[in-house]
Amino acid sequence: MNSTFPFLQATQIKMLVLDVDGVLTSGDIFLTDRGEQLKAFNVRDGHGIKMLSRCGVDVAILTGRTSDVVKHRAKELGIHWVIQGSLNKSLGLEELLTVSGLTAADCAYMGDDVVDLPAMRRCSLATSPKDGHAAVRNCSEWVSDYAGGQGAVRQLAEGLILSLGKWDAVIEQPYGISPADCGWQR
Repeated sequence: MNSTFPFLQATQIKMLVLDVDGVLTSGDIFLTDRGEQLKAFNVRDGHGIKMLSRCGVDVAILTGRTSDVVKHRAKELGIHWVIQGSLNKSLGLEELLTVSGLTAADCAYMGDDVVDLPAMRRCSLATSPKDGHAAVRNCSEWVSDYAGGQGAVRQLAEGLILSLGKWDAVIEQPYGISPADCGWQR
């Protein structure tokens, strides 16, 4: 597992940009009779985001849809950079870079569909869940062993934490587990 993670490339990452549907969720959208959206988020992905934040890596959401559910989940996870309704993700990424003061070279991106490709191609590290569209997987430097909404973000977060040399402080000391305990081999 993870033998192809781009550890060296990941050492420069200062922000992880995430799509929502198909990355933070399985891509299923449930609608109530009143038209309200329901989305299911993976708690381990959420914990991965919180651990990554403790490393000093900013996390941002860049999504084409607009939903109060996303706003609430971002708040729960301490994600301050949230851009919704971005149908042109390259422009959305540009907005994120402007407000954060970072460059595309500072960013990793996880997307799952072709709408993500323009932004992914600009970032230093492009990644995909294992069930991402074929074109997205082909554009990615790394593809998770897990599907969107099923641990792909958590696995990416762990890879970044390991790459940044923060595993001991953020994971091993508080939880008593090594990278090998989690399936990581360098």
